[in-house]
Amino acid sequence: MTKSEQPSVPLSTLLADPALGLRQIAGPAGEHRVRISTVGTTEIEDPTPYLVGGELLLTAGVRLPLEAEGIDTYVRQVVAAGVSALGFGVAPVHEEVPPELIAACDRHGLPLLRLPPATPFVAVGQAAYAAIAEARNRELREISRAQSALATAAARPDALRAVLAQLSAHTGAWAVLYDAQGTELFSAGPRPASPTPGRVRVLAVRTTARVRARTGPAGRAAPAAAADHQGGTHLTVHTLPGADGDGTTTTLALGQAATTAPTLVHRQVTGTATVLLALLTSPRHALGTDTHSAGALVRLMLGAAPAEVAPALARADTTEAERCWVVVHGRHTPPHSTQASRPGAPPGGDPAQLATLATALGTPYLHVDGAELKALVPSGPDARPEAPAQAADLGWVLGFSTPAPASDLPHADRRAARALRRAIAAEVPSVVHTEDPLTVHGLVPAADARDLARTRFAPLDRAGAPGASVLLDTLRTWLTLHGSWDRTAATLHVHRNTVRHRLARVGELLDVDLQDAGVRMELWFALRWLPEGADEADE
Repeated sequence: MTKSEQPSVPLSTLLADPALGLRQIAGPAGEHRVRISTVGTTEIEDPTPYLVGGELLLTAGVRLPLEAEGIDTYVRQVVAAGVSALGFGVAPVHEEVPPELIAACDRHGLPLLRLPPATPFVAVGQAAYAAIAEARNRELREISRAQSALATAAARPDALRAVLAQLSAHTGAWAVLYDAQGTELFSAGPRPASPTPGRVRVLAVRTTARVRARTGPAGRAAPAAAADHQGGTHLTVHTLPGADGDGTTTTLALGQAATTAPTLVHRQVTGTATVLLALLTSPRHALGTDTHSAGALVRLMLGAAPAEVAPALARADTTEAERCWVVVHGRHTPPHSTQASRPGAPPGGDPAQLATLATALGTPYLHVDGAELKALVPSGPDARPEAPAQAADLGWVLGFSTPAPASDLPHADRRAARALRRAIAAEVPSVVHTEDPLTVHGLVPAADARDLARTRFAPLDRAGAPGASVLLDTLRTWLTLHGSWDRTAATLHVHRNTVRHRLARVGELLDVDLQDAGVRMELWFALRWLPEGADEADE
């Protein structure tokens, strides 16, 4: 515990005690800023070897020098030793406080208290220690309340965001969680004005880089925390260690910005929050391991249908009619700065990203395979999915299905995949699948439209390898991407010549010219009318 964290009370607490009768007669005003951590009594000429700082030093002036120069030297020495205030007891040695002592205390900025004859030095010590004990009890109660609130927040579905909110509420600081590249994942509390957020980010990136390198200046172990103070703003950063899927060390950083210096309570609360955030971003929590999901997995592997096990994964407070799911598909397209900072790092290998995505999407049911994401989000039947900003910040483009019951998950999966393709084509962060009746699709009877689509694409059944489903998927992607060969090839992970060859085969089998805009429009409508799963039966 540092000296600034020692239990202490304001000098004003002792001055306000009527039983003591203390009165400040010299030194600076603002006694509430002067804090007392202990009370000592001395009558030696130079007490500095026996002082630790923060004392209210009491004396009756038995060995006080008689001349002004000696008194000035005495005051200068105790100030240099860190004494917070000097208490002078009048009688029996001195009838009143020497004026030379008053002048010296004013000159050196040392609060000087007059103790009346009826106030024993022991009574001052007892009052100070009682006040310190009460202050310490208040701190412990405050820490206990904050820790309880943090623990409750950690059990919420949006645990990362909730923990940061409680941390900010109990410290009065802006709290922000960064990844190792300085991407802001979550924040809570009033956002400070520029340039403070940028300074916190720079401090976080610098600190996490040193932790990842495992060495600090001159070969010392890298610090797990850092602090900065400038212009009345106090910045702190605490790192949260973790591990990538490839075994290398990764680090999140908890940043804080406050207009007051952190107290002992703030440090304790921040320490608890740091531990909770580290646990919440661990691989076990990020993957949502619990008895319900584990039991559901066992039942699936033993042959149960998804609709049978889905209730075990849904929220306990929902009815059967309310238990729906939104399927999410994602593609990771990180900015160049992120790619450069961590070459070859798979997005799904970072537990911190999994935890962040789980919190942002509101579900622990995620699967990340390289640059591909799939997720199941518990939802009500009338909910409207929304893409969280954190997903886009981390480089994910998302496609959402509309809410569907467990029995309809295969169809929802295809809708999410198509929504993702539209999001990539439109270069937007996300697309939600919609069924809008106010379109040309509503003018054609559904049964007739499906028959027309089957007939239109029936010639593709005569295609050899790679098969009709692959040709249809290539055609759909190419039309979605407005006829771009390169973007279609990138989306399908094939060479652009493969795309050209497949589409040439489609044009040959269907006997159409794909360069004709009218033909492309006709085929697009036919694809929309194609029965669910007809073009993806082989997937």
